[in-house]
Amino acid sequence: MRRTREEVDATLQIAKLNPAELLPAVHCLAFGPGASGATAGDLCLLELEPALCQQLEAGHSLVIRGDKDEQAVLCSKNKTYDLKIADTSNMLLFIPGCKTPNQLKKEETHSNFIYTEIFGFSNNYWELRRCKPKLKKLKKLLMENTYEGPDSQKEKDSNRSKYTTEDLLDQIQASEEEIMTQLQVLNACEIEGYWRILEFDYEMKLLNHITELVDSESWSFSKVPLNICLQELGPLEPEEMIEHCLKCYGKKYIDEGEVYFELNADKICRATAQMLLQNAVKFNLAEFQEVWQQSVPEGMITRLDQLKGLALVDRHSRPEIIFLLKVDDLPEDNQERFNSLFSLREKWTEEDIAPYIQDLCGEKQTIGALLTKYSRSSMLNGVKVYNSRRPIS
Repeated sequence: MRRTREEVDATLQIAKLNPAELLPAVHCLAFGPGASGATAGDLCLLELEPALCQQLEAGHSLVIRGDKDEQAVLCSKNKTYDLKIADTSNMLLFIPGCKTPNQLKKEETHSNFIYTEIFGFSNNYWELRRCKPKLKKLKKLLMENTYEGPDSQKEKDSNRSKYTTEDLLDQIQASEEEIMTQLQVLNACEIEGYWRILEFDYEMKLLNHITELVDSESWSFSKVPLNICLQELGPLEPEEMIEHCLKCYGKKYIDEGEVYFELNADKICRATAQMLLQNAVKFNLAEFQEVWQQSVPEGMITRLDQLKGLALVDRHSRPEIIFLLKVDDLPEDNQERFNSLFSLREKWTEEDIAPYIQDLCGEKQTIGALLTKYSRSSMLNGVKVYNSRRPIS
């Protein structure tokens, strides 16, 4: 049944509203025959920030990613968002073609009644919250089948896991841009259409070939010619692997039409330290520093600050020791990360813990804010230290 003018006026009087202060048009809402069916999960409301709306209007896609045992995330081309259901006390109505007060004002309509059918309703909507991409799984997948060279026995086994870009986009909870950036961070390379991480020993073998060639040719580490490297080392290893190793440990540039690489001393020293530490549970710090310096190419200087996020020094032990502790091996979740660190060491200085929590910081979050939230501070021998807010089992 449709409302009459008298019924509308009576309702306004009960609500104590002055008709003169309202628009002349009256919206009469009624549930259509399909309205009840549209509430059974057929339709979902999604709240988007303006930038995401603009992307959709421009024809770009938003993708929901996550396995059955994972919290779903929504990804744009370059950002990742947590998907959360937000309940509302106000009923949200789906009304196709509904005109807002501003639209009615522009039309200057004097029609008394506009009869509108409600297609469905909801008491909640999906809310997006920007989050860090969940990239730990990316390295885990690629480490299932590391690349040891074209002649290794592993390459003859066709049953081993390999992942294309599409495979990674399907399984990793991150945007395409974030995944591609992380592949660069991991020094992954595409081999026959599949993304692979080099086995560390194989990577060091390639690096050793390059540094020995630089030494034998008396080149500057800041000007290593690509073509000669490929000519000299091509018979030993695939040329694409030699070039990939140069990209991992150097910066490419062109001079007078020739391609050169400027090798990064800090990266080479860091990789050499990892090679020395990975086979030892703990290493006498003084002895390690001596062996480390002897192991790097001549002319490079080793420094402990090259090992941030890779190795940890214990200066309270006698003698002082150093051991491998890679930030990549720590949990991705904030609380789990702090639990892991505090189970390893009860009290941390900010200088020691910073490299192991830096990657947890959000866009506008600082290390200090993380420490305030997940730890307690105190003074120890005049130095500020941090320990866990909760008991660590």
